[in-house]
Amino acid sequence: MSLRRFGRITAALAATTLTVGALGACSAERAGGEEEASGGSPEDTLVGIAMPTRSLERWNNDGAHLDELLQDAGYETSLQYADNQVDEQITQLQNMINEGADILVIASIDGTALAPVLQDAAENDITVIAYDRLINESENVDYYATFDNELVGTLQGEFIVEELGLEDGEEGPFTLEPFAGSPDDNNARFFFKGAWDVLSPYVEEGVLEVPSGKAPASVDEWTSIGIQGWESSRAQSEMENRLNSFYEGNEKVDVVLSPNDSLALGIQQALEGAGYEPGGDWPLITGQDADEANVKNMLEDKQAMTVWKDTRTLGDQVATMIDQIVAGEEVEVNDTETYDNGVKVVPSYLLEPQVVTKDEIEDVLVGSGFYEASDLGL
Repeated sequence: MSLRRFGRITAALAATTLTVGALGACSAERAGGEEEASGGSPEDTLVGIAMPTRSLERWNNDGAHLDELLQDAGYETSLQYADNQVDEQITQLQNMINEGADILVIASIDGTALAPVLQDAAENDITVIAYDRLINESENVDYYATFDNELVGTLQGEFIVEELGLEDGEEGPFTLEPFAGSPDDNNARFFFKGAWDVLSPYVEEGVLEVPSGKAPASVDEWTSIGIQGWESSRAQSEMENRLNSFYEGNEKVDVVLSPNDSLALGIQQALEGAGYEPGGDWPLITGQDADEANVKNMLEDKQAMTVWKDTRTLGDQVATMIDQIVAGEEVEVNDTETYDNGVKVVPSYLLEPQVVTKDEIEDVLVGSGFYEASDLGL
């Protein structure tokens, strides 16, 4: 039996059991029957990495970082980007399966569309790790690695509350325009839920007003304000429509809840087109990902904050999980309750994000080596 084939059987057998610790981090045990499966080696392991698109800066960074980590460790890799086309991603995954992949790392475009191709992966004893986006409606998802996505939204909501002084009794009313992410991205719901759980009580009290009326009655209605594909241009068009239709005379937007930096860019462009000026009537705008263009905008007072998810640590964690899978070791996870994909609760490893403001850019983003000072004009 070849080492590659043995590694695939090891991975398949290993994924059959899960032992959960009562507190803190826990481990998914990888064992098959009475005999413990022995490990393979990186040199005999092909890892397919499926990323959604090159159009967003973060996915370029994520894919390149994980690919480099694995190649440096001796793995054979296949890194593919699907241009946000679901059919193309499915084809890429099928090609990876046909090429003999042992492990698939998938940042899905549509988290509900991959069940058939993952069934094929399971039949070929391939272990599947969902990368930062949960894959839904399939039992053939072995692990999930991500940041605490609901916390991302919570941090955005809490930032708005603090900046407006709502807990200190500031009565407002303040005008708010909320946005949500792509309806086909499972993470988008978690982002919105975290923020809306914080903000909706103030909306109900009238302290925050939504002149456009685009305030979902419940978290479950978040897709009504979702921006397909996380596209900046779509967010810009939506913001332009709201400004033209609901803001007349001297009425201004005070706050925009933007779940990520890509949408924030489009929103900022719409505001500039409508004559808003930083330092004057510019609203408080949230974001996520610490994209370079947005960090520069933060320095120019066009964005109040970003929730930084150091995706290098996510790649590091996934590489560690792959090492554990290949070696036949226990795979460490720290959440076995939150991420139900409709068929199973997927064992997950959650990393913690953090808020970065203008005053913290140099210490946090540059100090960590995420950016060079010269990248940001510092």
